[in-house]
Amino acid sequence: MSRPKAFVDLMISKLVQDTEKAKVHIQETSGVLTGNLETDIATTPYEVVYEEDRVKLKHYKKTTETRLKTPLLIVYALVNRETMLDLQPGRSVVKSLLDEGINLYMIDWGYPTRKDRYLTIDDHVSGYIDNVIDHICSAENIEKVNLMGICMGGAFSLMYSALFPEKVKNLITVVTATDFDTNDGLLHIWSGGMDQDTLIDTYGNMPGDLLNLGFLMLNPARLMIDKYVGFMDNMNNKTFVENFLRMEKWIFDSPDVPGETFRQFIQDCYKKNLLIQNKMELDGKIVDLRKVTMPVLNIYGTYDHLVPAKACEKTTSAVGSKNTEDLVLDTGHIGIFVSSKSQKEFVPKISQWLIEWDDPEKHKAMCAARKLLKKKMIAKENGTVKVTDSAKCIINKKLAPGR
Repeated sequence: MSRPKAFVDLMISKLVQDTEKAKVHIQETSGVLTGNLETDIATTPYEVVYEEDRVKLKHYKKTTETRLKTPLLIVYALVNRETMLDLQPGRSVVKSLLDEGINLYMIDWGYPTRKDRYLTIDDHVSGYIDNVIDHICSAENIEKVNLMGICMGGAFSLMYSALFPEKVKNLITVVTATDFDTNDGLLHIWSGGMDQDTLIDTYGNMPGDLLNLGFLMLNPARLMIDKYVGFMDNMNNKTFVENFLRMEKWIFDSPDVPGETFRQFIQDCYKKNLLIQNKMELDGKIVDLRKVTMPVLNIYGTYDHLVPAKACEKTTSAVGSKNTEDLVLDTGHIGIFVSSKSQKEFVPKISQWLIEWDDPEKHKAMCAARKLLKKKMIAKENGTVKVTDSAKCIINKKLAPGR
Protein backbone atom coordinates (compact mmCIF):
# COMPACT_ATOMS: atom_id res chain seq x y z
CA MET A 1 0.00 0.00 0.00
CA SER A 2 2.98 2.30 0.48
CA ARG A 3 3.76 2.55 -3.23
CA PRO A 4 0.37 3.95 -4.39
CA LYS A 5 0.41 6.36 -1.45
CA ALA A 6 3.87 7.59 -2.41
CA PHE A 7 2.68 8.09 -5.99
CA VAL A 8 -0.31 10.13 -4.82
CA ASP A 9 1.93 12.20 -2.55
CA LEU A 10 4.23 12.95 -5.48
CA MET A 11 1.28 14.05 -7.62
CA ILE A 12 -0.01 16.36 -4.89
CA SER A 13 3.49 17.78 -4.31
CA LYS A 14 3.91 18.45 -8.05
CA LEU A 15 0.48 20.10 -8.22
CA VAL A 16 1.36 22.39 -5.31
CA GLN A 17 4.65 23.35 -6.98
CA ASP A 18 2.94 24.06 -10.31
CA THR A 19 0.30 26.15 -8.56
CA GLU A 20 2.99 28.22 -6.84
CA LYS A 21 4.82 28.72 -10.12
CA ALA A 22 1.60 29.77 -11.85
CA LYS A 23 0.85 32.23 -9.04
CA VAL A 24 4.30 33.82 -9.35
CA HIS A 25 3.97 33.90 -13.18
CA ILE A 26 0.59 35.68 -12.95
CA GLN A 27 1.92 38.21 -10.46
CA GLU A 28 4.97 38.97 -12.61
CA THR A 29 2.82 39.14 -15.76
CA SER A 30 0.44 41.60 -14.11
CA GLY A 31 3.37 43.84 -13.25
CA VAL A 32 4.67 43.77 -16.84
CA LEU A 33 1.34 44.30 -18.62
CA THR A 34 0.15 47.08 -16.32
CA GLY A 35 3.52 48.86 -16.34
CA ASN A 36 5.06 51.16 -18.93
CA LEU A 37 5.92 49.29 -22.13
CA GLU A 38 8.20 50.76 -24.81
CA THR A 39 6.73 49.49 -28.08
CA ASP A 40 7.49 52.29 -30.52
CA ILE A 41 9.02 51.26 -33.84
CA ALA A 42 10.99 53.23 -36.45
CA THR A 43 12.55 55.53 -33.87
CA THR A 44 15.84 56.30 -35.65
CA PRO A 45 15.79 60.05 -36.50
CA TYR A 46 15.22 61.02 -40.13
CA GLU A 47 14.02 63.90 -42.28
CA VAL A 48 11.51 63.65 -45.13
CA VAL A 49 13.38 65.34 -47.99
CA TYR A 50 11.12 64.53 -50.94
CA GLU A 51 7.40 63.81 -51.39
CA GLU A 52 5.35 62.80 -54.40
CA ASP A 53 1.74 61.68 -54.08
CA ARG A 54 1.73 59.08 -51.25
CA VAL A 55 5.48 58.44 -51.53
CA LYS A 56 8.03 59.94 -49.14
CA LEU A 57 11.82 59.81 -49.12
CA LYS A 58 13.47 59.47 -45.71
CA HIS A 59 17.01 60.72 -45.17
CA TYR A 60 18.43 59.40 -41.90
CA LYS A 61 20.56 61.55 -39.65
CA LYS A 62 24.19 60.49 -39.49
CA THR A 63 25.52 58.86 -36.33
CA THR A 64 29.18 58.86 -37.34
CA GLU A 65 31.55 60.11 -40.02
CA THR A 66 30.47 59.08 -43.54
CA ARG A 67 32.75 56.42 -45.01
CA LEU A 68 31.23 56.29 -48.50
CA LYS A 69 31.19 58.85 -51.28
CA THR A 70 27.99 57.32 -52.65
CA PRO A 71 24.75 57.26 -50.59
CA LEU A 72 22.62 54.13 -50.25
CA LEU A 73 18.93 54.11 -51.20
CA ILE A 74 16.77 51.29 -49.80
CA VAL A 75 13.64 50.27 -51.72
CA TYR A 76 11.32 48.14 -49.60
CA ALA A 77 8.41 46.05 -50.87
CA LEU A 78 4.91 47.46 -51.38
CA VAL A 79 3.67 44.71 -49.07
CA ASN A 80 3.99 45.64 -45.36
CA ARG A 81 6.17 48.57 -44.30
CA GLU A 82 9.80 49.58 -44.41
CA THR A 83 9.70 49.99 -40.61
CA MET A 84 10.81 46.33 -40.43
CA LEU A 85 14.35 47.65 -40.93
CA ASP A 86 14.09 49.80 -37.80
CA LEU A 87 12.00 47.56 -35.57
CA GLN A 88 13.64 47.38 -32.18
CA PRO A 89 16.66 48.71 -30.27
CA GLY A 90 19.81 46.68 -30.79
CA ARG A 91 18.45 44.98 -33.91
CA SER A 92 17.86 47.90 -36.24
CA VAL A 93 19.30 47.48 -39.73
CA VAL A 94 18.90 51.23 -40.25
CA LYS A 95 20.83 52.12 -37.10
CA SER A 96 23.53 49.55 -37.87
CA LEU A 97 24.04 50.92 -41.40
CA LEU A 98 24.30 54.45 -40.03
CA ASP A 99 26.85 53.32 -37.44
CA GLU A 100 28.88 51.83 -40.29
CA GLY A 101 29.18 55.33 -41.78
CA ILE A 102 26.65 54.92 -44.62
CA ASN A 103 24.70 57.93 -45.89
CA LEU A 104 21.24 56.36 -45.87
CA TYR A 105 18.00 57.10 -47.71
CA MET A 106 14.85 54.95 -47.76
CA ILE A 107 11.54 55.08 -49.62
CA ASP A 108 8.31 55.07 -47.62
CA TRP A 109 5.61 53.91 -50.06
CA GLY A 110 2.81 55.17 -47.81
CA TYR A 111 -0.79 53.98 -47.98
CA PRO A 112 -2.42 53.69 -51.43
CA THR A 113 -5.97 54.98 -51.86
CA ARG A 114 -8.53 54.28 -54.56
CA LYS A 115 -6.94 56.84 -56.87
CA ASP A 116 -3.77 54.71 -56.89
CA ARG A 117 -5.47 51.57 -58.20
CA TYR A 118 -4.35 52.18 -61.80
CA LEU A 119 -0.67 52.69 -60.98
CA THR A 120 1.51 50.10 -62.72
CA ILE A 121 4.93 48.64 -61.94
CA ASP A 122 6.37 51.11 -64.45
CA ASP A 123 4.82 54.00 -62.50
CA HIS A 124 6.78 52.84 -59.46
CA VAL A 125 10.03 51.95 -61.24
CA SER A 126 10.35 54.58 -63.99
CA GLY A 127 8.29 57.09 -62.07
CA TYR A 128 8.67 57.24 -58.29
CA ILE A 129 12.04 55.45 -57.96
CA ASP A 130 13.58 57.41 -60.82
CA ASN A 131 12.33 60.72 -59.41
CA VAL A 132 13.66 59.84 -55.97
CA ILE A 133 17.09 58.94 -57.37
CA ASP A 134 17.18 62.15 -59.40
CA HIS A 135 16.45 64.09 -56.22
CA ILE A 136 19.23 62.32 -54.30
CA CYS A 137 21.73 62.88 -57.11
CA SER A 138 20.86 66.55 -57.23
CA ALA A 139 21.00 66.98 -53.45
CA GLU A 140 24.29 65.08 -53.09
CA ASN A 141 25.84 66.42 -56.33
CA ILE A 142 26.48 62.92 -57.68
CA GLU A 143 25.58 60.97 -60.82
CA LYS A 144 24.85 57.53 -59.32
CA VAL A 145 23.50 55.97 -56.12
CA ASN A 146 24.00 52.66 -54.40
CA LEU A 147 20.68 50.81 -54.54
CA MET A 148 19.39 48.10 -52.17
CA GLY A 149 16.04 46.44 -52.88
CA ILE A 150 14.17 44.14 -50.53
CA CYS A 151 11.69 41.43 -51.59
CA MET A 152 9.30 42.99 -54.14
CA GLY A 153 11.38 46.15 -53.83
CA GLY A 154 14.38 44.09 -54.90
CA ALA A 155 12.59 43.08 -58.10
CA PHE A 156 11.76 46.76 -58.69
CA SER A 157 15.42 47.66 -58.09
CA LEU A 158 16.60 45.06 -60.59
CA MET A 159 14.13 46.40 -63.15
CA TYR A 160 15.33 49.94 -62.50
CA SER A 161 18.99 48.95 -62.79
CA ALA A 162 18.28 47.28 -66.14
CA LEU A 163 16.44 50.33 -67.48
CA PHE A 164 18.65 53.03 -65.93
CA PRO A 165 22.09 51.42 -65.39
CA GLU A 166 23.80 54.80 -65.72
CA LYS A 167 22.22 55.91 -62.42
CA VAL A 168 23.16 52.90 -60.26
CA LYS A 169 26.70 52.41 -59.00
CA ASN A 170 26.22 49.21 -57.00
CA LEU A 171 23.15 47.01 -56.55
CA ILE A 172 22.16 44.87 -53.55
CA THR A 173 19.17 42.54 -53.71
CA VAL A 174 17.82 41.05 -50.48
CA VAL A 175 15.35 38.12 -50.34
CA THR A 176 14.48 38.96 -53.95
CA ALA A 177 12.87 36.46 -56.30
CA THR A 178 13.91 36.54 -59.94
CA ASP A 179 13.09 32.97 -60.97
CA PHE A 180 9.45 32.45 -60.02
CA ASP A 181 9.22 29.02 -61.66
CA THR A 182 9.52 26.99 -58.47
CA ASN A 183 7.17 25.00 -56.27
CA ASP A 184 9.31 25.55 -53.19
CA GLY A 185 6.98 27.32 -50.81
CA LEU A 186 3.20 27.58 -50.83
CA LEU A 187 3.27 31.24 -51.85
CA HIS A 188 4.61 30.38 -55.30
CA ILE A 189 2.11 27.53 -55.70
CA TRP A 190 -0.85 29.64 -54.61
CA SER A 191 0.21 32.66 -56.68
CA GLY A 192 0.49 30.48 -59.76
CA GLY A 193 -3.16 29.56 -59.41
CA MET A 194 -4.47 32.94 -58.24
CA ASP A 195 -7.31 34.67 -60.06
CA GLN A 196 -5.76 38.11 -59.78
CA ASP A 197 -8.16 39.66 -62.31
CA THR A 198 -11.24 38.90 -60.21
CA LEU A 199 -9.50 40.12 -57.06
CA ILE A 200 -8.45 43.45 -58.53
CA ASP A 201 -11.66 44.02 -60.48
CA THR A 202 -13.53 43.47 -57.21
CA TYR A 203 -11.37 45.36 -54.71
CA GLY A 204 -9.59 47.95 -56.86
CA ASN A 205 -6.42 47.73 -54.76
CA MET A 206 -5.25 44.46 -53.25
CA PRO A 207 -6.22 44.69 -49.56
CA GLY A 208 -3.29 44.46 -47.19
CA ASP A 209 -5.40 42.59 -44.63
CA LEU A 210 -6.24 39.93 -47.20
CA LEU A 211 -2.56 39.54 -48.07
CA ASN A 212 -1.75 39.23 -44.36
CA LEU A 213 -4.33 36.48 -43.98
CA GLY A 214 -2.73 34.63 -46.87
CA PHE A 215 0.74 34.93 -45.31
CA LEU A 216 -0.58 33.59 -41.99
CA MET A 217 -2.21 30.63 -43.72
CA LEU A 218 1.16 29.61 -45.20
CA ASN A 219 2.05 28.24 -41.77
CA PRO A 220 -0.99 28.59 -39.46
CA ALA A 221 0.30 26.35 -36.68
CA ARG A 222 3.46 28.39 -36.17
CA LEU A 223 2.15 31.85 -37.08
CA MET A 224 -1.26 31.71 -35.40
CA ILE A 225 -0.85 29.20 -32.55
CA ASP A 226 2.76 28.61 -31.54
CA LYS A 227 3.72 32.27 -31.33
CA TYR A 228 0.80 33.14 -29.04
CA VAL A 229 1.49 30.09 -26.85
CA GLY A 230 5.05 31.37 -26.62
CA PHE A 231 3.73 34.80 -25.71
CA MET A 232 1.64 33.34 -22.87
CA ASP A 233 4.72 31.55 -21.53
CA ASN A 234 6.81 34.75 -21.60
CA MET A 235 4.31 37.43 -20.56
CA ASN A 236 6.32 38.01 -17.39
CA ASN A 237 9.38 39.04 -19.45
CA LYS A 238 9.19 42.77 -20.17
CA THR A 239 11.76 42.76 -23.00
CA PHE A 240 10.05 39.80 -24.68
CA VAL A 241 6.64 41.45 -24.45
CA GLU A 242 7.92 44.75 -25.86
CA ASN A 243 9.60 43.08 -28.84
CA PHE A 244 6.57 40.84 -29.42
CA LEU A 245 4.27 43.88 -29.57
CA ARG A 246 6.66 45.70 -31.89
CA MET A 247 6.52 42.77 -34.30
CA GLU A 248 2.73 42.62 -34.06
CA LYS A 249 2.52 46.34 -34.85
CA TRP A 250 4.58 45.81 -37.97
CA ILE A 251 2.72 42.68 -39.12
CA PHE A 252 -0.70 44.28 -38.93
CA ASP A 253 0.36 47.63 -40.38
CA SER A 254 -0.39 46.40 -43.90
CA PRO A 255 -0.99 48.94 -46.67
CA ASP A 256 -3.01 47.92 -49.71
CA VAL A 257 -1.09 47.29 -52.94
CA PRO A 258 -2.06 49.36 -56.02
CA GLY A 259 -4.34 47.12 -58.08
CA GLU A 260 -2.68 47.18 -61.49
CA THR A 261 0.76 46.77 -59.96
CA PHE A 262 -0.41 43.66 -58.10
CA ARG A 263 -2.15 42.30 -61.19
CA GLN A 264 0.97 42.72 -63.33
CA PHE A 265 3.33 41.31 -60.71
CA ILE A 266 1.29 38.12 -60.34
CA GLN A 267 0.70 37.74 -64.08
CA ASP A 268 4.17 38.61 -65.43
CA CYS A 269 6.36 37.30 -62.61
CA TYR A 270 4.63 34.47 -60.75
CA LYS A 271 2.70 33.05 -63.69
CA LYS A 272 4.77 33.82 -66.80
CA ASN A 273 8.19 34.15 -65.11
CA LEU A 274 9.16 36.90 -67.55
CA LEU A 275 11.78 38.69 -65.44
CA ILE A 276 14.45 35.99 -65.49
CA GLN A 277 13.79 35.41 -69.20
CA ASN A 278 14.44 39.08 -70.10
CA LYS A 279 10.94 39.28 -71.56
CA MET A 280 9.23 41.57 -69.07
CA GLU A 281 7.96 44.88 -70.44
CA LEU A 282 7.42 48.14 -68.60
CA ASP A 283 5.56 50.66 -70.73
CA GLY A 284 6.87 49.05 -73.90
CA LYS A 285 10.48 48.84 -72.67
CA ILE A 286 12.07 45.40 -72.29
CA VAL A 287 13.65 44.73 -68.90
CA ASP A 288 16.87 43.00 -69.92
CA LEU A 289 18.80 41.83 -66.85
CA ARG A 290 21.92 41.54 -68.99
CA LYS A 291 22.05 45.35 -68.87
CA VAL A 292 22.59 45.18 -65.10
CA THR A 293 26.35 45.60 -65.43
CA MET A 294 27.20 47.23 -62.09
CA PRO A 295 28.51 45.11 -59.17
CA VAL A 296 25.71 43.02 -57.62
CA LEU A 297 25.44 41.53 -54.12
CA ASN A 298 22.58 39.04 -53.79
CA ILE A 299 21.50 38.10 -50.24
CA TYR A 300 18.87 35.50 -49.35
CA GLY A 301 17.91 33.00 -46.66
CA THR A 302 18.08 29.22 -46.61
CA TYR A 303 14.82 28.86 -44.68
CA ASP A 304 12.75 31.60 -46.30
CA HIS A 305 9.16 30.34 -46.67
CA LEU A 306 8.02 33.41 -48.62
CA VAL A 307 10.88 33.82 -51.09
CA PRO A 308 12.62 30.43 -51.26
CA ALA A 309 16.29 30.12 -52.06
CA LYS A 310 15.56 28.54 -55.45
CA ALA A 311 13.77 31.72 -56.50
CA CYS A 312 16.83 33.84 -55.64
CA GLU A 313 19.87 31.78 -56.55
CA LYS A 314 19.90 32.49 -60.30
CA THR A 315 20.05 36.28 -59.97
CA THR A 316 23.83 36.65 -60.15
CA SER A 317 24.08 34.41 -63.22
CA ALA A 318 21.22 36.22 -64.97
CA VAL A 319 22.61 39.76 -64.75
CA GLY A 320 25.25 41.12 -67.11
CA SER A 321 27.68 42.12 -64.38
CA LYS A 322 30.99 40.32 -64.09
CA ASN A 323 31.29 41.37 -60.45
CA THR A 324 28.64 39.43 -58.54
CA GLU A 325 28.45 37.76 -55.15
CA ASP A 326 25.90 35.67 -53.27
CA LEU A 327 25.48 35.72 -49.48
CA VAL A 328 23.27 32.89 -48.19
CA LEU A 329 22.25 33.14 -44.52
CA ASP A 330 20.80 30.29 -42.47
CA THR A 331 17.61 32.14 -41.58
CA GLY A 332 14.13 33.03 -42.81
CA HIS A 333 12.43 35.96 -44.52
CA ILE A 334 12.12 38.14 -41.41
CA GLY A 335 14.98 36.63 -39.44
CA ILE A 336 17.45 37.98 -41.98
CA PHE A 337 16.69 41.46 -40.59
CA VAL A 338 16.00 40.86 -36.88
CA SER A 339 17.78 37.70 -35.70
CA SER A 340 20.89 38.33 -33.61
CA LYS A 341 22.92 35.90 -35.73
CA SER A 342 22.02 37.62 -39.00
CA GLN A 343 22.70 41.03 -37.51
CA LYS A 344 26.33 39.97 -37.06
CA GLU A 345 26.64 39.02 -40.74
CA PHE A 346 24.07 41.01 -42.70
CA VAL A 347 24.98 44.67 -42.14
CA PRO A 348 28.77 44.17 -41.80
CA LYS A 349 28.81 42.36 -45.15
CA ILE A 350 26.80 45.11 -46.85
CA SER A 351 29.06 47.79 -45.38
CA GLN A 352 32.30 46.03 -46.33
CA TRP A 353 31.06 45.29 -49.85
CA LEU A 354 29.89 48.85 -50.46
CA ILE A 355 33.09 50.35 -49.13
CA GLU A 356 35.18 48.19 -51.44
CA TRP A 357 33.08 48.94 -54.51
CA ASP A 358 32.59 52.64 -53.73
CA ASP A 359 35.96 53.22 -55.38
CA PRO A 360 36.53 50.65 -58.19
CA GLU A 361 40.23 51.50 -58.47
CA LYS A 362 40.68 50.99 -54.76
CA HIS A 363 38.79 47.69 -55.07
CA LYS A 364 41.20 46.51 -57.76
CA ALA A 365 44.13 47.50 -55.56
CA MET A 366 42.64 45.62 -52.61
CA CYS A 367 42.09 42.51 -54.75
CA ALA A 368 45.68 42.68 -55.94
CA ALA A 369 46.83 43.12 -52.34
CA ARG A 370 44.82 40.08 -51.30
CA LYS A 371 46.46 37.91 -53.97
CA LEU A 372 49.90 39.13 -52.98
CA LEU A 373 49.23 38.54 -49.30
CA LYS A 374 47.93 35.05 -49.94
CA LYS A 375 51.13 34.22 -51.82
CA LYS A 376 53.49 35.69 -49.24
CA MET A 377 51.74 35.17 -45.92
CA ILE A 378 49.94 31.82 -46.10
CA ALA A 379 51.17 29.36 -43.51
CA LYS A 380 50.58 25.62 -43.35
CA GLU A 381 49.11 24.36 -40.12
CA ASN A 382 48.24 20.71 -39.51
CA GLY A 383 48.40 19.98 -43.21
CA THR A 384 45.86 22.67 -44.12
CA VAL A 385 46.43 26.09 -45.64
CA LYS A 386 45.57 28.94 -43.33
CA VAL A 387 46.04 32.70 -43.57
CA THR A 388 48.08 34.08 -40.70
CA ASP A 389 46.53 36.61 -38.32
CA SER A 390 48.63 39.45 -39.71
CA ALA A 391 47.42 38.65 -43.23
CA LYS A 392 43.80 38.53 -42.10
CA CYS A 393 44.17 41.92 -40.48
CA ILE A 394 45.30 43.51 -43.73
CA ILE A 395 42.93 41.53 -45.97
CA ASN A 396 39.84 42.41 -43.94
CA LYS A 397 40.74 46.05 -43.33
CA LYS A 398 37.97 48.42 -44.38
CA LEU A 399 39.49 51.23 -46.39
CA ALA A 400 37.44 54.41 -46.52
CA PRO A 401 37.67 56.91 -49.39
CA GLY A 402 40.25 59.60 -48.79
CA ARG A 403 41.99 57.73 -45.97
